[in-house]
Amino acid sequence: MKVQVRLFARYREEAGHDRVELDLPEGGTVEAAWEAVTSRFPALSAYRPFTLFAVGNDYVVPDRPLHAGEELCLFPPVSGGAAGAAPAADRVEVTAEPLSERALVLAVEDPGAGAIVLFSGVVREETGGRQIKFLEYEGHAAMATAKMHEIAAAVRARFPGVRKVALVHRVGRLEIGESSVLIAVSSAHRREAFEACHFAIDTLKETVPIWKKEHFEDGEVWVGRTG
Repeated sequence: MKVQVRLFARYREEAGHDRVELDLPEGGTVEAAWEAVTSRFPALSAYRPFTLFAVGNDYVVPDRPLHAGEELCLFPPVSGGAAGAAPAADRVEVTAEPLSERALVLAVEDPGAGAIVLFSGVVREETGGRQIKFLEYEGHAAMATAKMHEIAAAVRARFPGVRKVALVHRVGRLEIGESSVLIAVSSAHRREAFEACHFAIDTLKETVPIWKKEHFEDGEVWVGRTG
């Protein structure tokens, strides 16, 4: 059976391809697909302990059987690592356009809210003592959006006083001082709004498939939990 495999971020660069077609035996697993890919691109084999797998918009385990025509995604650790959609009042988006803090605050305004908390993740000028020229973000937009919807739903389940949630992540090239991610939460009380926003950004960094590359004067590096 034929299975499509998509590679992202450092995996795409190491392999020199963003898509690979495999011919696997019927009932072949995710792990079998990984082994087939690394037989073609041995440089990827070192990343096995950190690799995340996804089919459709959900993460899957290595022993999951694949089916003909499915697309398997191989993810490096995200740059931080099936729920229903969030309510229509929530805003979730992955975009290449500059982010607006004011727009996100307006998106979560609610007459029942006594507090609005906004988190903005901003590109800083250095990391580890090295001067940054700019950052580049890459993501699996459909799955990233699905995972952010899950986060919005989790926020509502965990913090009953939350009125509205908005999560927006930018991809592409970002300059120093630009926002890469904005999260806004409105709630009846300030403590819950702060805690909900904190929970949302921590969860996003761990689960949403978006990767960051740091560009320096003397080189570049993909950022993930492995480095």
